[in-house]
Amino acid sequence: MRFSLYSLIIIVTCCIYNTKSELELMQDDELMQLIRTEKYVVALFTSKFCGEECENYENELTGLREDLVESLNAWVVKLVDSSMTRLYTPDKEPALVFFRHGIPLLYSGPLNDELIFHTFTQNQEPAVKELDDDTFEHLTQAASGATTGDWFVQFYTTDCVDCQRLQARWEAVGAQLKSRGMNVARVNRATTGAKTARRFNVFEVPAFVLFKKGKMYKYHNQEFGVAALVAFAQDWYKNMKPEPVPVPKSPFDDLVAATVTFMKDNPYLWQVGFASLLLGVVLSGFLKFCRNKKEKTDKGSLKGQSQKSKSGASKKSAKKE
Repeated sequence: MRFSLYSLIIIVTCCIYNTKSELELMQDDELMQLIRTEKYVVALFTSKFCGEECENYENELTGLREDLVESLNAWVVKLVDSSMTRLYTPDKEPALVFFRHGIPLLYSGPLNDELIFHTFTQNQEPAVKELDDDTFEHLTQAASGATTGDWFVQFYTTDCVDCQRLQARWEAVGAQLKSRGMNVARVNRATTGAKTARRFNVFEVPAFVLFKKGKMYKYHNQEFGVAALVAFAQDWYKNMKPEPVPVPKSPFDDLVAATVTFMKDNPYLWQVGFASLLLGVVLSGFLKFCRNKKEKTDKGSLKGQSQKSKSGASKKSAKKE
């Protein structure tokens, strides 16, 4: 009887321990509420069909949870088959994301508890700086290539789906390049950074430009993975032709560039305007043609009446004679 009671105590203890050792499972709406209210949240996105890889990530994060709670006071949770996964990574699960004040950082390193812990604790604040028309040249000194270092800049808009999906990856790029002394930033092409985007002839987003020692290198690859972007900023840019950094545009040149940007962003309005102009030209030509024809008809009629009058006068004159 004693043995049975002891066994029961052991079983209950093990069950409690196992329950506590599992990551808390959440739904999408619960996670959204959590990242709105909590300073730090670590979320593991997995899938029912992910298999051993997801299991390995979960085991690693479970072992690391106490350290993250103690160091960051962070929530550590998991989601299964979440619709939010594609916001943070184009690849399949698992995806490990660290939210700081709601801003996501995708962990892109190897599955190693020390590296994960180091990445999260060293990036408690966002790594990516937000620049606008007023701060861009002052902070980057892009045209002068002065003392603020190299800058890797993403141009984006809030209505660009690819740009939204890039945020967590761009933060991961920022975290990696920050440790190598490089600045990573982004500029809103449609609003606060519109003038800066026009300065560098950026019309499509997402767009990436590396500013290095008074030169700029545009990223033309369509691969937006963390590794590809980091590799470009470190070495691959050497394969691109360097371009001189243009100085800020004059008011007139910027107005011309703004007009071009507007036409590119609103092709329908431009087409409608062109069609309206063309229709106006055609109508004007048609009305002018009708006017000219009427004038010719009126002149012909007056000429005929004049000839009739002359003929009548001649006949009267002949009768008198």
